[in-house]
Amino acid sequence: MTVSGDSNLTNGANSAANGVNAASGAKPSWEELSAKKRSELQASIPKEWRIPENLMPPDSQDDVTGWPEASGWFTEEELAITSLTAEELLSKLATGALKSLDVTQAFCKRAAAAHQLTNCLSEIFFDRAIAMARARDEYFAETGKPMGPLHGLPISLKDNINVQNVDSTVGMAVHVGDPAKADATLAEILAEAGAVFYVKTNVPTAMMIAETVNNVFGRTLNPRNRRTTSGGSSGGESALIVMKGSPVGVGSDIGGSLRIPAACTGIFTLRPSSGRFPVRNCRSGMPGQEAVASVNGPLAPTLEGVKLYSKAVINAQPWLRDPKCVPIPWRDAELPSKLRIGVMWHDGMVQPTAPVARALKHTVSRLKAAGHEIVEWDHADQAEGYLLMQRMFVADGGMTIKSQLEPTGEPLRTEMAPYGVARELSTAEMWKLHLERTDFQNRHLDRWNKAGLDALLLPTIPFNTVKSGTFKHVGYTGVYNVLDYSAVSFPTGLDVDGSIDVRREDYTPLSDECKDIHETYDADLMHGLPISLQLVARRLEEEKVLAMTGRVLEALAA
Repeated sequence: MTVSGDSNLTNGANSAANGVNAASGAKPSWEELSAKKRSELQASIPKEWRIPENLMPPDSQDDVTGWPEASGWFTEEELAITSLTAEELLSKLATGALKSLDVTQAFCKRAAAAHQLTNCLSEIFFDRAIAMARARDEYFAETGKPMGPLHGLPISLKDNINVQNVDSTVGMAVHVGDPAKADATLAEILAEAGAVFYVKTNVPTAMMIAETVNNVFGRTLNPRNRRTTSGGSSGGESALIVMKGSPVGVGSDIGGSLRIPAACTGIFTLRPSSGRFPVRNCRSGMPGQEAVASVNGPLAPTLEGVKLYSKAVINAQPWLRDPKCVPIPWRDAELPSKLRIGVMWHDGMVQPTAPVARALKHTVSRLKAAGHEIVEWDHADQAEGYLLMQRMFVADGGMTIKSQLEPTGEPLRTEMAPYGVARELSTAEMWKLHLERTDFQNRHLDRWNKAGLDALLLPTIPFNTVKSGTFKHVGYTGVYNVLDYSAVSFPTGLDVDGSIDVRREDYTPLSDECKDIHETYDADLMHGLPISLQLVARRLEEEKVLAMTGRVLEALAA
């Protein structure tokens, strides 16, 4: 299986090898820049951490999550370390039971393997990681205490999180060889808390595709089934975490870019409201677009991993460093004994496929059995919210993205066709669009308050994942970006069962897109893959939605 991506990348490598543009003195083309970047990325993997040819799993092996344990290539210590959760690692690092250097080296090697199997990384800087880890160990040896709440913990970063002297290409060739001049504010906070940085992860072009694929690095694969997508735009993070190449990672979300990858791979994430986590000095694929706020947040194999990251960042008082942050310290949520949860069975545009519908029914049944109150939630305004998001994304006529592609001749990917045909709005039209958004937010909040909801339960995406290149519909996530609500995507503990989660014939298609999604659903391909759902709270209720997700998990486990 070729994990370097699409055929046009191979063509780019050939073009660079011929050196046509370089010889003529013309500005490097996107093909040349991309080939150079991929070559540098490969060269940054130490020889001792390159998988021997005789151990490489065959192309026909879809699930590679068990390969590290089965290969014999990792030591028992490396496997033991990388099998620990973030909370388990921090407990051992804080007492000196584990050294950061040992932990960091184990995750560096496992991340290198994950990349070779799934194409999940965009930047590798292991030397920097080793230096950071040694500094943490020296601090502990001198003081007898951890450097901070994330002492010695390796944390992976999505490509847009700036790290000094490292590129943030955000999937576009024009940014190759344009390293960040300084760390992002978030990176500064994490480093001061004791974290160690070692890799950045792959994203789609401009971070505006629901799958992780771009013209520079190619496509990232889902390690649970390499014929399926790991989602986007934080799909490099989700693939790396599932391969246990990272105990906790940082992604971003503007239309579902945290929740979609988490759902596609069966891990946890928090989509926070704007202002809880710093975004200062992060690179955007659409800089200046603020009609729908982009936020960053954690992904982890456990809910506790998401919570400990969130608490550490918020307790660092990010509002003193980023003027976009709100001065709200961490607040432990006090929940009623019984929650009032709305359930939205579908969004009025696309019905969930069989496994997601089953997981939603099962979760509702468990919540009722636990004594929680379940009320039906009307999807009436979902289509309006989804359309608002789409209109705001292309309000500049696609000029911002196109202006970053044109200098190198990079083509607009077919997944981004709307950006190529959009009309630029006037200032007056944009202000009117903002008024429509505000009116939508007001009406939705009034309806929520009238219903007296604590949370809303619904699918994260209308399927568990899909075959690579076939993702459609981000309406289940994108509406809550327009509303700026806090949301968690969580695995339900259920997996697709190909014998019962067959293609639904008893449903009424809600749209052509709905019909296409159901007709292309492949129960055999999805068999054994995890099923996730989404829990949504109101704006700035991050602590509450995390605590409520814990209640949902308790009900599911009962």
